[in-house]
Amino acid sequence: MAEMFAQPFQSGKWAALLGSLHDIGKARVSFQNYLRFCNNLTDVDYDASDRTHSGVGAVWAVQALPSNKVGRILAYVIAGHHAGLPDWIGGDTPCGSLSYRLDQENDVVREPAVAAWILAHQTEWTGTSLGPPWRFGNDNMSDGSFWIRMLYSCLVDADFLDTEAFMESGKSAARSQYPQLRALSERFFTALNAKQREAKETPVNRIRAEIREACETAAESPRGLFSLTVPTGGGKTLSGTAFAFRHALRYGLKRIIYVIPYTSIIEQTADVLRAFLGGENVVEHHSNFDPDRETQQSRLASENWDAPVIVTTNVQFFESLYASRSSRCRKLHNIADSVVILDEAQLLPPRLLLPCVEAMRQLVTHYGVSMILSTATQPALPGLEPVREIIPSDMNLYDRLKRVDIAFPKNRAVRQTWGEIAAELEQFEQVLCVVNTRKDCRDLHALMPEGTIHLSATLCGEHRSHVIADIKAKLDAGLPVRVISTQLVEAGVDIDFPVVYRAFTGLPSIAQTAGRCNREGLSAEPGRVVVFMPPEPAPRGELRKAEDTLSGLLATGLDAESPTSYPQFFKVFYSAQNDLGTAFEGWLTKNARDFQFQFREAAEAFRMIDDQASAAVIVRYGGNEPLIRSLLAVGPKRDIMRRLQRFTVTVPRRTLADLIEKGFVEEPHPGVYVQTMPSLYSEVFGLDLCRDGLAPEDLIT
Repeated sequence: MAEMFAQPFQSGKWAALLGSLHDIGKARVSFQNYLRFCNNLTDVDYDASDRTHSGVGAVWAVQALPSNKVGRILAYVIAGHHAGLPDWIGGDTPCGSLSYRLDQENDVVREPAVAAWILAHQTEWTGTSLGPPWRFGNDNMSDGSFWIRMLYSCLVDADFLDTEAFMESGKSAARSQYPQLRALSERFFTALNAKQREAKETPVNRIRAEIREACETAAESPRGLFSLTVPTGGGKTLSGTAFAFRHALRYGLKRIIYVIPYTSIIEQTADVLRAFLGGENVVEHHSNFDPDRETQQSRLASENWDAPVIVTTNVQFFESLYASRSSRCRKLHNIADSVVILDEAQLLPPRLLLPCVEAMRQLVTHYGVSMILSTATQPALPGLEPVREIIPSDMNLYDRLKRVDIAFPKNRAVRQTWGEIAAELEQFEQVLCVVNTRKDCRDLHALMPEGTIHLSATLCGEHRSHVIADIKAKLDAGLPVRVISTQLVEAGVDIDFPVVYRAFTGLPSIAQTAGRCNREGLSAEPGRVVVFMPPEPAPRGELRKAEDTLSGLLATGLDAESPTSYPQFFKVFYSAQNDLGTAFEGWLTKNARDFQFQFREAAEAFRMIDDQASAAVIVRYGGNEPLIRSLLAVGPKRDIMRRLQRFTVTVPRRTLADLIEKGFVEEPHPGVYVQTMPSLYSEVFGLDLCRDGLAPEDLIT
């Protein structure tokens, strides 16, 4: 099974040998006694002696296959097939260091039962022709570590599946019961053709049809790295999916993987795909997934991504590519020979940009992946060449899809007060204003007329979904609706206002916000986008650097509404960062020629969300009290936590400590935080992080 999984990257023999070697430690008498004890076949005085088994194959491989470090490569995978890929030295525990384990378990291969097993099979093992270990050459030091992780994926997934087939045959039979991509493609294009026929005859819809045609034409191009650069509202999701299906069928690829930056927008994309492919054929794998939509089949597919269409997040995708634990890594081999659509590619975190780019390069260069960087504001990603643009330049999409006029502040040295901004916003019955921080959102909202909607990440996912649905309904009905929001509406939230205000920030954010204005191009006049200078600059960090970058470029005469302005912006913006992830690479490249890798240190360092800086608080909203009572009674069981995920708000650790001290939040189980005071969460603001004391209703039992 492992051999089959590794065939797409020409490493089948390596994986097959790993499958043969990984459990030879189970020949130990102590392990056999353990099996008898577990099955009531021995007396109760079983001595529970050392029965570890995963290090034995690693030790044998290093001793028997020293040439070109073949044994060391195999040893990482074998030793880690339960506990996770180890570091070469150090490690959080002794077992986390491969060099330590090879030394400590050196004598186990000489135990009589183990030695007899090895003697009976070693001719077969040593006679296997594997090919060179450094398959991809020495030109890139991360090739070796990435390849070992992919081999590891093949072994651990095969191990999980083989065990499952024996222990839980019903569960095993429920896997992979999905139609093939060809059948899904026919269903998709039938629905897409119908949608296109029924669409109103508007200039925007005509251009969307051209974009789709360009995508399907480009799908004949050889596999590799593509960009899909289309202004917001141009129909990237469906046209990009059309490319993916045509391209996958043209080159025999196995699946389509949609990678989306935020859980707040992933549901919208998944809903679009479900409408065309059927809900049962789209597997979502992310922390905010609604368990009510989960089936046994989809849950199993999320473990190893063996379904034809996967929708996931940047966090899940990239953290898995640098993970060390078996549960996170087992899916990786199924990324090979896939079409990966990286939606809103400009939102990759700068502090991890280089390792993200390197992962994309590895997948495209060595693992048969075609990757599409899909965005309206295409970044200039360093070291990722060549990228082929799907949309021909002569289509002039940015000129033809121009639906708004953006007014930048004439004097960026003069800042406005929130009162002045509120007075301007009050003039419009339908208006969206996007600001830079939660505090700004709260401060401006306090000055707005009653009924103004507050939208920020202090609302839990379930609450945000309801609020966005309410906004859309009001817009569709032509009712008054004023919204003050943080930047969470910038990417992928399909709302359409006639007037939009945006606090000064980086160019991509302004362009994305402008995509929420006159989105369908139905207004006789261009939509109005007003960029203003807020009372205070953005907080120090990436937001401030984005603001400073645009301000500097505008001073040099940058045409902010030209598509060529985005690569210019990103080039300067990235150069202003203190670190794009260069330090991270040391754990996987410093001693790569000797195959000395620090897999666990690298995995720990690669965190797209800083768990040390913030934590999730479970809030009381939407009738979730029974779930919270279950959590308090029985603990953080998987099903309960999955259902509560949609009722969480991320809070800075320093704020969390204050909330706990005041008694507003409790920690009933280690690392699990729950809102205690009912009034701390409101229908308007969500979790009230500005609370000073108890509200009167909190004093009533």
